Amino acid sequence: MKRAATTASASGGARELRGQHLHLEPASGIAGDMTVAALVDAGVPAAVVTKAIASMGVSGLRTRFETRQRGAFVGRGFVVTYPGMNGKRAAHGHGSVHVHVNDHGSEHEHDHGHEHVHGHEHGHAHRNYSDIRRLLRRASLDRDTRALASDIFARIAEVEAALHGTSVDAVTFHEVGAFDSIADVVGAAAAIAWLAPASIGSAPPVVGTGHARTAHGRVMVPAPATAELLRGIPILTEGQGELTTPTGAAILAATVDAFGPPPPMRVRAIGYGAGTRELHDRPNVLRVLVGEPLGRVEETPAGAVIVVEANIDDMSPELVAPLFEAVLAAGAVDVWSTPILMKKGRPAITVSAMAAPGAVGEVERAFFRCSTTIGVRRYPVERTVLARSLVQVDTAYGPVRVKVGAAGGQVIGAQPEFEDCRRRAAATGATVREVMGAAAAASRALLPAPQTSRRAWRTKPTAGVGRLRRPKPAAGGSGNPSAGARKRQ
Repeated sequence: MKRAATTASASGGARELRGQHLHLEPASGIAGDMTVAALVDAGVPAAVVTKAIASMGVSGLRTRFETRQRGAFVGRGFVVTYPGMNGKRAAHGHGSVHVHVNDHGSEHEHDHGHEHVHGHEHGHAHRNYSDIRRLLRRASLDRDTRALASDIFARIAEVEAALHGTSVDAVTFHEVGAFDSIADVVGAAAAIAWLAPASIGSAPPVVGTGHARTAHGRVMVPAPATAELLRGIPILTEGQGELTTPTGAAILAATVDAFGPPPPMRVRAIGYGAGTRELHDRPNVLRVLVGEPLGRVEETPAGAVIVVEANIDDMSPELVAPLFEAVLAAGAVDVWSTPILMKKGRPAITVSAMAAPGAVGEVERAFFRCSTTIGVRRYPVERTVLARSLVQVDTAYGPVRVKVGAAGGQVIGAQPEFEDCRRRAAATGATVREVMGAAAAASRALLPAPQTSRRAWRTKPTAGVGRLRRPKPAAGGSGNPSAGARKRQ
């Protein structure tokens, strides 16, 4: 699916969107229609989506985009219409396929916000999984769109078949799912294939809380199919009701390379896909970011870690450095020491190490093997970490790597790698400080341009207009005009 980067035209100007990093932020959950709308809002031509859906040859299926406001945000909505819908999609929260297989023969009312798939016919429009596969084979879709849409449908069908103990071919999409799922899955696949992202990331999806009511009774949120599709994926249980649908979960499972914050990047486009419901505790939108990654993206460390530490008063200081090395080799992400005074007035040190939960056992063994301690303590801590990447910059002393930190995809800091600076200094005869200064100066090009303050803008001369009139001093003020200006702001 990944192709060479090209330049797309959107909003009347050239926007480099293809071949970049795509990042999804499902803070209000994710559904198929929200995904399609967000990608088009970010700059994917709407015709890419509508043409792909039309090529499926589903009679009466129509799609369009509209502007929606959810909470404080204005986003784009993806609307699917089909014969005899009678507002059925409007009654659904996110408008994405919800699949299940039934084992009895009556029609059912489904009110937990999403479409469904049944394991038998109801006497109205429906398509089973084999019909979907046949439509995909016959459609005039490009190879990447067809492959991704097939993967998403297969994940949904396989999960439902396994949950209900039936075959994949017995999974049948009833009239709502048959139309909406085709539009959502094929539309999302076409939009992603057009972007041809070099990488795809996502924040952990918010799945909701509480229960969903189905023909089989009340089930916990996330619904069984959604939970199975998200197996191995980090999730957040927030919000009320079902916020992540099986289609949204399948899209994440089929496309996302890594879950976490967006990497340091130059953001090229932002899109908001709005759901059909209003949520009382958050805007019901899916945000996507498209941008150029900066350098080699590093894995973002986990926020939850364990601190392992020991107080040591009977070990030679010469053994501290080897202990540090052993603890780091055992998997600790950081290690440090703190001078302390122990109960008998003996000077001592606390050696502390921070490790992911899975590495704690090896880190503790390193403490016992390489120090004189006969016991360690451990406790969990939470931390906030920036996404980071390594970018190489050119200096007069040669190339130096710079570690770039970002929050929300926005670069907020860059720091030269010390070991690179030391090697460059040794090779050129310069001091480490000189190399670090040169690398720091070169890395400023990676930082966002400073924003001009409102006050500075207001005092600049404008063409055809004289300099703005000086404000009068505030009553009882010092006579300094700026003091009065500050008081009025």
